[in-house]
This record gives sequence, C-alpha cells and structure tokens, in this order.
Amino acid sequence: MGSSLPPKEANLFKVIVKSYETKQYKKGLKAADSILKKFPDHGETLSMKGLTLNCMDRKSEAYELVRRGLKNDLKSHVCWHVYGLLYRSDREYREAIKCYRNALRIDPDNIEILRDLSLLQAQMRDLSGFVETRQQLLTLKPNHRMNWIGFAVAHHLSSNSSKAIEVLEAYEGTLEDDYPPENERYEHGEMLLYKISLLEECGMLDRALEEMHKMESKIVDKLSFREQMACILLKLRRFEEAEKIYRSLLFMNPDNYKYLIALQKCLGLYSENGQYSADDVERLSALYKSLKEEYSWSSAVKRIPLDFLEGDKFQEAADNYVRPLLTKGVPSLFSDLSPLYEHPGKANILEQLFLKLEDSIRTSGCFPGSPQMEPPSTLMWTLLLVSQHYDRRSQYDIALDKIDEAILHTPTVIDLYSIKGNILQHAGNFSAAAALANEARSMDLADRYLNSECVMQMLQADQVGLAEKTAVLFTKDGDQHNNLHDMQCMWYELASGESYFRQGDLGRALKNFLSVEKHYTDMTEDQFDFHSYCLRKMTLRAYVSMLKFQDRLHAHEYFHKAAAGAIRCYMKLHDSPSKSSAEENDEMSKLPAAQRKKLRQKQKKAEARAKREAEEKQEDETTSSNSTKSGKKQQSRPVDLDPHGEKLVQVEDPLTEATKYLKLLQNNSSDSLETHLLSFELNMRKQKVLLAFQAVKQLIRLDENSPDSHRCLIRFFHKINSLPAPGTDSEKLIWNVLEAERPDLRQLHGKSLVEVNSNFLEKHNASLTHRAAAAEMMYLLEPDKKLQAIKLIEDSTNNTASGNGVVGPIKEWGIQDCINVHKLLDTILAEHDVANRWKVRCAEYFPCSTYFEGARSATSYIADSSFESSTENGNVLNPEAKIKEGDAGTLNGTVHIVDDLSNLSMR
Repeated sequence: MGSSLPPKEANLFKVIVKSYETKQYKKGLKAADSILKKFPDHGETLSMKGLTLNCMDRKSEAYELVRRGLKNDLKSHVCWHVYGLLYRSDREYREAIKCYRNALRIDPDNIEILRDLSLLQAQMRDLSGFVETRQQLLTLKPNHRMNWIGFAVAHHLSSNSSKAIEVLEAYEGTLEDDYPPENERYEHGEMLLYKISLLEECGMLDRALEEMHKMESKIVDKLSFREQMACILLKLRRFEEAEKIYRSLLFMNPDNYKYLIALQKCLGLYSENGQYSADDVERLSALYKSLKEEYSWSSAVKRIPLDFLEGDKFQEAADNYVRPLLTKGVPSLFSDLSPLYEHPGKANILEQLFLKLEDSIRTSGCFPGSPQMEPPSTLMWTLLLVSQHYDRRSQYDIALDKIDEAILHTPTVIDLYSIKGNILQHAGNFSAAAALANEARSMDLADRYLNSECVMQMLQADQVGLAEKTAVLFTKDGDQHNNLHDMQCMWYELASGESYFRQGDLGRALKNFLSVEKHYTDMTEDQFDFHSYCLRKMTLRAYVSMLKFQDRLHAHEYFHKAAAGAIRCYMKLHDSPSKSSAEENDEMSKLPAAQRKKLRQKQKKAEARAKREAEEKQEDETTSSNSTKSGKKQQSRPVDLDPHGEKLVQVEDPLTEATKYLKLLQNNSSDSLETHLLSFELNMRKQKVLLAFQAVKQLIRLDENSPDSHRCLIRFFHKINSLPAPGTDSEKLIWNVLEAERPDLRQLHGKSLVEVNSNFLEKHNASLTHRAAAAEMMYLLEPDKKLQAIKLIEDSTNNTASGNGVVGPIKEWGIQDCINVHKLLDTILAEHDVANRWKVRCAEYFPCSTYFEGARSATSYIADSSFESSTENGNVLNPEAKIKEGDAGTLNGTVHIVDDLSNLSMR
C-alpha cells in the first residue's frame, strides 16, 4: 500500500489507513489532502479518501473519488478492495464480491481481502466459494485458530459434516497436551461440544459418546454437556442411563417440559399423536404422581397429566390443578388450559367443573368437599375463568353476563376489563372492545402491555388516528411515529396496514406492509457482523443455529401477513387504479418513447432535488436538538418524502410488484393455503394460465375440501372452457399441458363442472361456508339458477355443534363466516333484500355484533375516561400525575351504561 509514493508520503498513507481503522476520519482526510497536493492522481490515496468520506455520510463524493482512484490505478489491489468495501457498506454484496475477486487476481494471498470475501460468501450463502476461500486462508495462516474453525464451519454449512469433523480433529492434533490455558477453556469447550454435535448429526453416536467421556474435563458448559449426553444415550436406546441423567436435570429444573418429555421417551411412554393405551395412561399417571411428590412446587408435573388423562380422572386432575390457582388469582389460567379444548370431550368436562366450583363458592364460600373458606376474590377469578370458557365456545351472551358479574364483584381488577374487551371483539363489537381496552389502560398508565392491547383493539375498530396517539405515549419525544418503525413494532404496522386496507387507503396500507418487509431485510443484514464474531468467540453451535434460522426467516408469520397484505393491495390497485395514476398513465402513453424517457428523467431529478432540499431544511432545523452535551452531532434521520404512501400507489405495474412478494411466499410458505390462493388470484389477473393451474393443484393437495380450493377449481376450468380455440403454437402447447394434467384431478374424472359442484355440495351439505361456495359457483356456471343459489344459502341451518354445552346449545356458525355470506349476497349475487333478511337472521345469532346491528350491539359497560384531556395536557407519561388529576373515579370502578354506539367512538 502506498508503495509508489516517496517515504514521507508513504508514511502519510499509513496514517490514512490507521485513521480509518480508529475512526479518526478528519485526521485521515488531512493526511490524504497532503498527499494529493503533490500527487493529485494517486489512485490508492484517492480511494482511501473516498472510503473515509463514505464513513462521514458523503457517499456521492466517496463513489466519485474511489472510481477516479480505480481509473488511475486499475492494477492496485487496494483500489479494488476499497471499492468492494464501499459496495459492502451499501449492502451491494454481489458487486462487492466482484471487486474482491478482482483484487485477489492482483494479490491472491492477501489475507484481509480473503477474510472480507469469506464473510460476504457466508452472508450470500455462496457455500462452495466459502469453503474455497476458507481453505485458502488456512493454507496461508495455519497457526491461526479462527482459520481452522472457519474451514470446519464452511464444510458443515456445505452439508459435509464428516469433512468438518476431520478438520477439527486435525486442528486438535496441532494442540499441546496441556491445552487450553485457563483463559481459553470456555472457547475450547464450545469447540468440543460443536464437534460432538457434528458427530451426532453424522449418526456416529458411539463415537460421540466416547468423545464426551474423553473430553468431559475440558468442557466448561456442564449443563449443555449433560443435555447432549442424555440426548445421545436416548438415541442409542440406552434408556436407563439416559433416564438417570434426565432425572438429575429435572432436579435442577422440574418445570422444563423438554426434560419431562424426554423422561417419558426413556420409559417408552411417549406418543407423537398424543394417543395412549389404558396401560400407558396408568403408567404415566404413576410417573407424574411420583414426580409431583418429589417436586410439589412444579406446575409442569401437574399440568402435563391433563393432556393424557380422560374422563373422571381428567376431571379430578383438572380440579386439583385449578383450585390453588383460583385461590391465588392467576389471570393466565385459561391460557394455560386452552389447548385442552382441542381434545374431544374435555371442554364439556371443564365446563361442568367450572360451574360446580362457581356454584359451591357462591353458596358456601368454599370449594366442594373442602371445609376451608376461600377469600372473596376467589369467586371473582372463578367468574373470570367461566367467562373465558364461554368466550372460547362462542357463547358470548353468557360470557358477557359472567364477566359483568365479576366486574360488579371487584371493579378495580384491570384484567376483567381487558377480557371483556376481548369477548366483545370476538362477538363483533369492535368499538366497545376498544372502549373497554382503553378503560383498562387508563387504570394503569405505566403498563406498556395494556397500552399495546388498547392500541390493537383500536386498530381492529379502525380508529387508526387514536391508536397512533395512544401508541406513541410509550415512545421517545420527537418523531414518534418513526420511533415505532425504529423499534420494529411489527404487530402495530400489520394491524395498522390491515385497518387502512379495510378503509380503502391503499397508500398507507402499503406503507405499513412494506415497512414490515423492510424489517425482515434488516434482520437478514444484521447477521453480517456475526460471521466473524462467532468464529472469534467460538459460539459455533449458536452461530450455525442462527444461520439456519436466517434461512427460514421469511417463513415467519409476520412476514407472511405483510407480504400477503401487500399482494392484496397491489391486486386491488390493478382492479381499480387511482384516478390520478390512470390519467397520468394515459397521458404518458400518448407521448413518443423518447419524450416519455425524458419526462421520467425530469421527474426523478425533481424528486432527488426535493429530497435534498428537505434534508437540508431538516438539518438546519435540528442542528441544536441533534447536538449532545459533548458537542458531537448526532446522525440525522433520512427524510421520508412519502409518509402516506401516495407514490406507492402510483406504481406502473402493480401485478409485477405483487409477483415479487408472491415468489417469497411460494419459497418460504408453500404449505400455506393463503399463498396459493393469492397465487391463483394474481396469475388469473396476469392471464398466466399454467401458473394459475399450478396454484389450483397446490390448493387441492393441501386441502381439497376447502371452500376456497373448490372455488378456484371451478373458476379456473370455467375460464378455460370459455376461451376460444387455441391459435398460436404457445396457446396449443398450454392447451395440451392442461389436457394431459386434467385426468390427474380426481374431482374432474368424467364429470362436468356442474356435476363437480353438485358432488361438493352433497358431500358438505351441513356446512354454511361450503354451501355458500357451492351457491356462488352455481351462479357462475348457470346464471339462470340465481334464485336456486340464493335458496341454497337461505335454507342453511345453524346446527348445534358436537359436544353441547351445559348451559345452552353451541352453534356451528362463526361470525366471520356469516359476514362473508352477507357480502356474497349483497355484492356477487346482488340481492339486497335477501342480504337484509340474512342480516336480520344473523343479528339473532350474534346480538352483540355491530355489523349485523344485533340487539345488544349498542349497549356496553364503559368507565369514565379522561383520555382526551390527558393526552392534550401531556401527562399520560407521568402516571402519578394522571392518577392525582382524574383517575380516582376510574380506579374506584365507576361504570355506567351507554346505549348509543356513537358514544363508543372514543372521541
């Protein structure tokens, strides 16, 4: 570096490099300018000056200088390396890799460039290149531990675990007998545990066990050591030894479910599907009875038997489990019990038990068969549990009566208002649910969870403005909305996006959905720093686990929701583009191609100028506020020139944008029905026949009985049958593919679409959603049978679900299903009178629903709230001041009945 310079300037060049490494950028610039005065075309100095400017957020100057430097010295590995670093800082990893490779052609043994290249190859999952680069690093510097470990990890990531083991063993062969020293014992122990996990992964279990016994004294993490040994012994079917270790682990942590499940496996008492024989149940009962005697404080050993016990034994165990928690007052009790509702018959047993406990406490003040008097709060917690039970079973009237009784009993318990809000939300009264959630929030203004729950309920009620004001109460002062974005508050952005979508504001909806997508991009980028850190610190097992997590990151539920929301927005934009966008596209299409290109260039320049001016204005306005006490200026936030997403809805081809997110869903959420539904809708709009057919096949594979799968199947082949005869070679090819694939669909074997629809209806005649889908397809296939399709829906009966309740019948219809049927009648079938009749009918089933305007939809309990005044006065973040000012009435549980829904709009 700087070899072409005289000694004085060469020393100055070293100062530039050192200043860059120590982040003394001004000093580095000064040294660079000194060299450039004498040698203005020195390529390496120009490149280093550009790299320094890049760290000072002067990117345009940085790129210009680096390119000039490279142009002046194309054969300098320094210039190419710096160019790669510049691209890497902007996350242009592929371009950075190209630059590094060019640098290595000039200096193939440069360790710094090889190390930087290996990090980018790990980031981009170029695993073959990663192995090659790591091998080269090891060859150049074999006395460096990190190079051995990196080479082993590279082979492991390339699915060559046996080679990774060989590399680690070769590394161990270079160590002395007394290795490691005291300060490296933990790192060496981690390496040994990683090697053992590789042996286990390769199926060499005996060898792994031998290695563990041999290296036990050198492994510091004894807990991981014992867990791994027990796991290996279990796989080797050495059950007695594994049982002994798991029992010792349970002594340390008797609430660890993994240890308990593993203990069951050691005793041959574990079933993947949860089905056990009578003999197994007896043995399991005895096991957990002994564990309960040994670990009486453990909740896990009391809870797990509820999963496998049946009948009277289940009721007895549930009774013993529930009683102390009701006495203690555990609000999360129902959440703990809710998985049991998936077991046939257990919901009815729990209902009988809860009602029995409630009746006994109400009449005698104690539990059945117990002489000990319970505290008064036990009745309240029991009523809360009963209300949650009926809410789960969709018996909302009973649930509301029970929760109202609990509030009347103890009006100062915050959880009661939160749960009542949840019940009202499930019952279809979102405004009242938001009011109750805000009531709960106002009772403890310092509780962030209550604030978040209130915000969620407000967004469900489409009160977006009020929800944002409430959410920012727990953010920093200043640009509070951006604080929510910086905190990656994805649940808020998703709920906000869904609310805007329901209200038809596609710009804001897209803004929120794409913000969530950006968070996942940031998470992917965040792994970069760990590629070197984890190898240096030897946290190898955690590192590999993190990389595997990153590989399936986009399969996460939040990303799926955001991508699906963005696709729906783009499809809606395609179906009904905004007026301004449509007019602009018409005007652009009339212009010649050259003028269109010039106009777009002018628009881009105007946007860049506006952004630059906005940034300069913001910098001037915030100079004083961005300065710290030490006088150092903080980095300013980039200006958002499209806060409401107005430019997002002006996209030229919405379907192309939607396709980007669809591909991500197809790659990461291929087992989701929604992914293929969106694929079908999108490709039908794009007239991609084969891709739409592929979506239909995937839907049938996942769930052939789904109403949505049936709709897509009928719609697709109805569309194909209505197409004219194929004319071009490509059309004939598509037609031949469809004809060849059609026999593979069992539903279509020798049947017309009308017959397929009739068979589907006959098979699922008792289900409302299936009848509605069949009626919709009947109208599509035979428009003259519209009245018959309507009659098919109206003749549906709300049957009693299996497992009828003690208090009253449990109906099958869900509120959202009924809303969807109403929309079908009102829009697709366009029968408003019939839709109104359906609305009246559903109002009887869902009296709290505001959509159906049920009898109880305009009545709810809400407490006096001074929320508006508190936010205006700025005292919400000071709970003590707020309570002193006006919350005494709220804390005393003052409630009144509101009979007008307009009063529930939360001002």
